[in-house]
Amino acid sequence: MWLEVIISIAQQHTEDLSDALMEAGALSVAVEDEWADTDAEQPLYGEPGMEPTEHAWAQSRLVVLVEPDTDIDDLLDVACDAVGIDIPSYETRKVEAQDWVRLTQSQFEPISITDNLWIVPTWHEADDSAERINLRLDPGLAFGTGSHPTTRVCLQWLASELPAGSTVLDYGCGSGILAIAAKKLGAGDVIGTDIDPQAVQSAVDNALANHTEAQFVLPGGMPAGATYDVVVANILSNPLKLLAPALVNYVKAGGHLVLSGILERQTDELIEAYAPYLKMHMWRADDGWIALTGQKAASNS
Repeated sequence: MWLEVIISIAQQHTEDLSDALMEAGALSVAVEDEWADTDAEQPLYGEPGMEPTEHAWAQSRLVVLVEPDTDIDDLLDVACDAVGIDIPSYETRKVEAQDWVRLTQSQFEPISITDNLWIVPTWHEADDSAERINLRLDPGLAFGTGSHPTTRVCLQWLASELPAGSTVLDYGCGSGILAIAAKKLGAGDVIGTDIDPQAVQSAVDNALANHTEAQFVLPGGMPAGATYDVVVANILSNPLKLLAPALVNYVKAGGHLVLSGILERQTDELIEAYAPYLKMHMWRADDGWIALTGQKAASNS
């Protein structure tokens, strides 16, 4: 058994008190919106290359996990003294010991992308019937387990639109799920790239686990001047705008570009950002997120 200490704290002290509690001996500190699940809930958003307008909730709730024999008053006295604030009011609750691995696994069930394309964690039995394609993938460090709408719409595009034998670039590959799916769906040569070395290694491991031949590299390992029949990028709207000329240049004449990580309200600005290079349109929406797609003009030669 452990104890959780729940503290309400103002924005200006949230980060400092969290750090001080860890220094004083807390096992973990989680920061939540004090008004979560109410009409006053405050969503926070940020993207690479853009400074978020808010960096913390106006009023936060710290959920502090400690050993059951911890002197809570002493812990808070040390932490609050380090921050220079009075000890706030708090409440405690017991956390019963559980099989945390099994509990975590129980939250990740097989995901149906289409009738014949499924994502199946390794602790579940997979239906190995001939007409079904299973992607064996566990939650991990890299983004992309198939549960998010942006990943789903990209997978659905690949399942329904991918020309057989196409060369594919998965730009910002994360877990490698899109590249692996493309290969299983009949693509030819497939490569994925990501700026995060952990993501690249995760993608390599996932490809091996799926008995799939796909190459994953850091940006410096990309083949110079290579172009692809299909380029898919599931990132976020701001980097997608910045990358527009580069991503279009990766697409072969007659090839397809598929973009996701885009909120529905960002559709027009993304289409506008790509307009000088390629005509894009919304392919599908899912729970407030969309996929854009466009086809490059075929070469006249």
